[in-house]
Amino acid sequence: MIDKISTLGGYIHEYQKSVENPEAFWSRIAESFFWRKKWDKVLDWDFSEARINWFVNGKMNITENIFERHLFTRADQPAIIWEPNHPNDEHRVLSYRELFNEIQKFANVLINLGIQKGDRIAIYMPMIPELAIAMLACARIGAIHSIVFAGFSANSLADRIIDAEARLVITSDGGFRGNKIIPIKDIVDEAIENCPTVEKVIVVQRTNSDITFKPDRDIWWHKCMTNAKKENKAETMDAEDTLFILYTSGSTDKPKGIVHTCGGYMVYSAYTFKNVFQYSDGDQFFCSADIGWITGHSYIVYGPLLNGATSLMFEGIPTFPDAGRYWDIVRKYKIAQFYTAPTAIRSLMSMGQEYVENKDLSSLKVLGTVGEPINEEAWHWYHDHVGKNRCPIVDTWWQTETGGITISPIAGIIPTKPSFATLPQPGIQPVIVDGDGKELSGKSVEGNLCIKFPWPGMLRTIWGDHERFKKTYFSTFKNLYFSGDGVKRDEDGYYRILGRVDDVINVSGHRMGTAEVENAINEHPLVNESAVVGFPHPIKGQGIYAFVVCGSLSTGGEEGIKTSIRKGVTKIIGAIAKPDKIQIVNGLPKTRSGKIMRRILRKIAQGDYSNFGDISTLLDTSVVDEIIQGILKEGKE
Repeated sequence: MIDKISTLGGYIHEYQKSVENPEAFWSRIAESFFWRKKWDKVLDWDFSEARINWFVNGKMNITENIFERHLFTRADQPAIIWEPNHPNDEHRVLSYRELFNEIQKFANVLINLGIQKGDRIAIYMPMIPELAIAMLACARIGAIHSIVFAGFSANSLADRIIDAEARLVITSDGGFRGNKIIPIKDIVDEAIENCPTVEKVIVVQRTNSDITFKPDRDIWWHKCMTNAKKENKAETMDAEDTLFILYTSGSTDKPKGIVHTCGGYMVYSAYTFKNVFQYSDGDQFFCSADIGWITGHSYIVYGPLLNGATSLMFEGIPTFPDAGRYWDIVRKYKIAQFYTAPTAIRSLMSMGQEYVENKDLSSLKVLGTVGEPINEEAWHWYHDHVGKNRCPIVDTWWQTETGGITISPIAGIIPTKPSFATLPQPGIQPVIVDGDGKELSGKSVEGNLCIKFPWPGMLRTIWGDHERFKKTYFSTFKNLYFSGDGVKRDEDGYYRILGRVDDVINVSGHRMGTAEVENAINEHPLVNESAVVGFPHPIKGQGIYAFVVCGSLSTGGEEGIKTSIRKGVTKIIGAIAKPDKIQIVNGLPKTRSGKIMRRILRKIAQGDYSNFGDISTLLDTSVVDEIIQGILKEGKE
């Protein structure tokens, strides 16, 4: 098993070893796992060529390291506890043996359908146990899972299926979300009209909704599982074989298929889970994320199960049936570690103390936040009212691309500071550089956050486009991985994440490419062009502010066009990308070469009209005054 860091001196010692001899450090950690063949070389890398290979020629299977490795001692221990959307519905507990049996059966279902090692499988499902079973069955046979968050639109789902050339889609008839039923299968049906590679669709019965069922293409999960063989031998995987593809928005409109591989991801997700959360045998761990995001991959499924932990999976939302739902779950299952997003904390905070103050939260040992930097007010509320001033908060900074937590306190070991991610995890070597790529050494500096040495959990490429991978992450600053985030290092050497420096908005912890949202807005027949920026939002962290130029207004006037723009964006991308504010303008601030000066729009969206810096390159400076006057006229400031 992985050794757990237990003192501050232990962290300092481990960190120094990980930097002085990274290969020896990660080799030692990797030896905690079962390998069918040990690696020939720990690391082969060259950032200038965007080449990263860990545990070269090592052979393994990640599911053997979850099940065969733990079954002897943990067969009857809960692996996944599933809490349904409605608290009165029956919850499910799957022991390691029960989960393994289901995974083996579903792996055989996939094999019977002709799915082979390397085939891509798209999964578009609500938060039900079958989602975890499906992804682990894929990993068992060497198929590559590509999970798409079941809040994305049919268009967004189709884009991801097409890019991955998925042969199979796994979904459900519908999903429960609060008091709504989401028509999940209908969305899949619409998406795959334009996806010629899809041969079959496996459907889980969850809501018993009326759906279109095509017998030549669609297969019921429960029917194909009835006669499935119960034993399945895991496929031998190379450490650098692709485990999964997970799509993330970029600053261009096409989503990026982030590729994670078997060996390095296994080692890193397991190591960070055990240490950051200080997990101990018998703890019940609750991460409230959706498995459609990287947080769910790493800290609901892979990280916890690789450590033989008990992981709670929640189908619902934090405000149903009331704003005390999370705290009821903590009490019901005696949760020790709770991991959620600052957006959720701010939302619950705004609903008042009465939903939290009388709850029994005495089982809690560690609180965590993920997805975006947490503001001080929310940090203190979380610490005082949920943690009762006794639970350390791990404010974790990482990305889809990093595979696991990279900068964070280790719970109870590294002293915390509100709104600071504090110190790097062992193996992570952050540097701060200025705009020219010059390293800013010492303390009290601010700049671009880069990492100068590879770590096992990092992405390996963008699916089908290695050149884009190289350009996106390794071309901005020579021989450095560029995170795309700004950062400040204070006098204690602690890191504070300042947010994106590119055209990406972080909405409720989910990254949205501005170009992606603009393209959706521009689909509207009355819109000539648009520019989208982020602005501070009290709940979401960042909201979406759209400046829209229209050729003419419909009979519904400005409000009518704003409503139809929001509907259009929801249909094309999903409700998560719907603009919070839309301002109809006559023109956008552009340079003489036609480039939109977004920094001006960002300042305007933030309500700062004082100093726009040098605007001499603008083609028409009066546009800026016009936009500000429009805001003042409507009293939006």
